[in-house]
Amino acid sequence: MKYFRKLIGEKCYLSPVSMEDVEKYTEWVNDLELGQFMLFSSSIVGMEKERELLHKLTSQDNIFAIVEKDTNKAIGNCGLHELDSVHRRATMGIFIGEKTFWNQGIGTEATILLLDYAFNILNLNSINLDVYGYNKRAVQCYEKVGFKYAGKKREYFFMAGKYHDVLMYDILASEFVSPYVQKVFEYSTSDIAGRSKITIV
Repeated sequence: MKYFRKLIGEKCYLSPVSMEDVEKYTEWVNDLELGQFMLFSSSIVGMEKERELLHKLTSQDNIFAIVEKDTNKAIGNCGLHELDSVHRRATMGIFIGEKTFWNQGIGTEATILLLDYAFNILNLNSINLDVYGYNKRAVQCYEKVGFKYAGKKREYFFMAGKYHDVLMYDILASEFVSPYVQKVFEYSTSDIAGRSKITIV
């Protein structure tokens, strides 16, 4: 499978989604161990439906595959939804579908790369997300990268016989420091400046 390195971290990079991965995505969205943390836990999704959903998402939103660097293997997905260019805001979503890559810091790094894209390429000002209250690993990740708790929707989600709160988080551009985009820009512009001093005879 061919992927393209749009934003690059130490453990993973973000690539445009490949429609050839539709079978892999279908497996992920039907896995209840993963789905309990996502909106699609109650859905039954076949390959054709998943193909339609992926096509719709990639057409309307800013969606990336999360690709592990050493293996060049797609292991998850992240993206910006409900993008509002007037108010410069969007809603973020992310999941690591390959469970063997859980708890390795890849989700955290992918989140940081996505925020870098949102703030320093798309010029957004505010990114928000919802997370189920029992998803402690995700909450820890979001708080680690700088998201701030903004409130909760009480008993908003039903899972395993109980209602659960949904926590709301957000982060502003002023609260984020670029780890990748700024370095690429500074390197490129300094290289151009250096070349501009060369006199061609």
